[in-house]
Amino acid sequence: MATGRFPNTLCATPHIHFSGYNTTIHYHLVQEGYQEVLNTAERVVQYMTGAFDEAPVAEMFYVICLNRKNRPLGRHRVTIGTATAALAHPREVYRIAILASASAIVCVHNHPSGDPAPSSADVQITHLLREASKTIEISMLDHVIIGTKEDDPLGIGFYSFRNAGMI
Repeated sequence: MATGRFPNTLCATPHIHFSGYNTTIHYHLVQEGYQEVLNTAERVVQYMTGAFDEAPVAEMFYVICLNRKNRPLGRHRVTIGTATAALAHPREVYRIAILASASAIVCVHNHPSGDPAPSSADVQITHLLREASKTIEISMLDHVIIGTKEDDPLGIGFYSFRNAGMI
């Protein structure tokens, strides 16, 4: 396996074909790459480099699926929102984790304003996702909000719910 810096893209949108009562799921490994353990918010931020370039003025919500050793299986964009919100629901977040046979996930979204401080909606969705993780037994290791160092009052450029003790 390659140990480069490029993230795996595990079937950005799984192709699911329904035929009567039979279901076929096709996975496509687009690129093999980043195999470092994602055990810190800093590594998650590094792994997400370039993910928000497509629409820098809109919030995007991603789920990173991890194997048992917390190495990424891939990242999947769940939603593209507006300049101030990216709606996500546990159903969409955990669907890809289940399809990828993930042992754990990390949720990541950006704040186009640059200030990574969590909103009340961010806190609420994190709580919902954490509760759902207990039900389906796929660990939610962190929820990271990415901004910019220049616009972050703390000068870090990201916010980690895990580092803040909220996960």
